[in-house]
This record gives sequence, structure tokens and C-alpha cells, in this order.
Amino acid sequence: MKKIILVILIFAFNFSFGQNKFNKSDAEKFQTTINTEYADSKTSPLMADDLKTFKSLDFYPVNAKYFVIAKLVKARNEKAFEMKTSTSRKPKYIKYATAFFTINGVSLKLNVYQDVELSKSDKNKDYLFLPFSDKTCGKESYIGGKYIDLKIPKGKTIAIDFNQSYNPYCAYNRKYSCPIVPLENDLNIEIKAGVKNFH
Repeated sequence: MKKIILVILIFAFNFSFGQNKFNKSDAEKFQTTINTEYADSKTSPLMADDLKTFKSLDFYPVNAKYFVIAKLVKARNEKAFEMKTSTSRKPKYIKYATAFFTINGVSLKLNVYQDVELSKSDKNKDYLFLPFSDKTCGKESYIGGKYIDLKIPKGKTIAIDFNQSYNPYCAYNRKYSCPIVPLENDLNIEIKAGVKNFH
């Protein structure tokens, strides 16, 4: 029987929460933290054979152009829906808002979501889930896209650091159940940032 786990790495990515300007050291801390987690047999999603030889994940070079301050337009009258996953599990999410931003002169937008069950806890009530895919997916990046962890901001903008994007656990081990990136969050550009494909 497949082990079914909701894949969210909130503890590892507090560096981006509340951030309002690019700081290279935040992205470097992210890389150190995720490498430490993956190297530890107690927290690693890697299969046993991969864990034996694991030294580091492969990252794109940290690049300030992939840190954006996006305009956040909160959704209205949205209903919870079942998000498809890599297994038969269908967790309920609700669209929280749409983030509008620009990279390389291209206007882009991504929907951000709240996990319905997760939002019921005081600890995670402000957590936002940003899954996305782009033109690097299936080539340099994981074919299934990547995730970014965010927190509900106080204002009408939100900082998104693609340098801190990471692969679903499914990229490393099929026993996990991972949300599939919604079609509306497929970007028609290359985002050369964050964790690369795992070889």
C-alpha cells in the first residue's frame, strides 16, 4: 500500500515568509536547510539507494530577477475544490488569490491556494500554497512542476522567491501523494530558479 502524505515543507521555508526585498542569503539558507533535511534518513523523501549516495540537490544559480513583488488580488466567492494528486487522494483546496507580476518584461499571473484542512489549525491558518510549472519542466526541472510556500501578507502585495521553489516529494519517491499543478498555473516562460530535476 502506498504511503500517502501531504507534502508541505513549511518548517524549511520560513525564510521567504514576510520577506519584502531580495536577499541572496535567504535563498542560500533555503538550499542548506533542504539539503540537511534530505540527507537525514528520518526526514528525507529519498529512496534508500539514493540516500546512500546523496550529497546535495542540484539548484539553479540564485538570481535576483526571480524574486518578485506581486500584486495580490484576493478571490471572492470561491468554493473549495478537490485538487488532483499523483494518487487517488483528493485534498480540498480553495483559491485564495491571484498574484500578478512581471519577469523579463513578460506579464504573468499565478493562483495561490489554501489547503482547507490545514487552514483550520492556528499554526497554519496563514499558509498559502503556490504550485507552478514552466518551460523548464520535463527538461532541467521536474516534469510535474514545483511548489513555493507562502504566507498571507498584511497588504495587497506578496513576495514570491522562485529561488526557493522545490520539487514535490513525488520527484524522489512514488510512495508519496502530491498535488498536481493546476493547468492555470503553467507559465509560458522558463523559470530557471530553485531546485532542478533529480537525477
